Amino acid sequence: MGFFDKLKEGLKKTRDSISGQISMMLNSFTKIDEDLFEELEELLVMGDVGVTTAEKICDEVRKKVKEQGIKNPDEIMTVLKDVTEGMISGGEQLKLETKPSVILVIGVNGVGKTTSIGKIASKLKSEGKSVILGAADTFRAAAIEQLEVWADRAGVPIIKHAEGSDPASVVFDTIAAAKARKCDVVICDTAGRLHNKKNLMDELAKISRIIDKSLPGCDKEILLVLDATTGQNAVNQAREFNSVTEITGIVLTKPDGTAKGGVVIPIRAELNLPVKFIGVGEKVDDLQPFDAKDFTEALFTREK
Repeated sequence: MGFFDKLKEGLKKTRDSISGQISMMLNSFTKIDEDLFEELEELLVMGDVGVTTAEKICDEVRKKVKEQGIKNPDEIMTVLKDVTEGMISGGEQLKLETKPSVILVIGVNGVGKTTSIGKIASKLKSEGKSVILGAADTFRAAAIEQLEVWADRAGVPIIKHAEGSDPASVVFDTIAAAKARKCDVVICDTAGRLHNKKNLMDELAKISRIIDKSLPGCDKEILLVLDATTGQNAVNQAREFNSVTEITGIVLTKPDGTAKGGVVIPIRAELNLPVKFIGVGEKVDDLQPFDAKDFTEALFTREK
């Protein structure tokens, strides 16, 4: 099964929840009127797209329907797909041109952060890049051990300190090792806490200073891992983390376990955060670069 088929299969619950319901609704209308748009907006909200984004989508669909002179409700789905794709497109590519470049990965515990790091490391290595991991989530021994397992699985080196060590010192040592070994990419697991924003802000600021001092001008990606099963809570997490640090992209995990995969849309539309990776499965290659066209195709394709 190719990744698009996995994505389509993985988004089945979300597709049934959003486009399945919308298809049924459109079939009950013989003309395009305000009642149709009200129902469309309601179904989008129920599909975890959020009120603000649902309004934005409906306004754009209204505009295109008028511009294109569309009269048949059946054609709304195509317009909806195009509008959604346009809304979530752009910025998906990782910017890793300097040697080394740095990827900082953040996210609350339990979202699949460490697993995502292992899969990203494996993917970059398969593309011919040399990767080194830094276990800078030092608050939990389990996080360090889990990252070691993934480093071993991906066949990449890891720098770690004892549990409770200063995360910034781990980042410093990982960068030093990357320079010595001429690695292309440094990936650091860090900041799995949101309970105290000041501590988190201080920690990330310190890590950023270390990176800027050790690697001035390097390309730096700050990726937030979000669990799709948490729905609108994932949007709130993105908002909270983004208020503390400058996130460059999202890694969305577990959309296959939920009907809430539509959270991609408000994260991009409201917070202007591009989704860089999406995961649909447990295997190492089940985390793939996000493709807006494939995502909307998988989300809005009607079942035969």
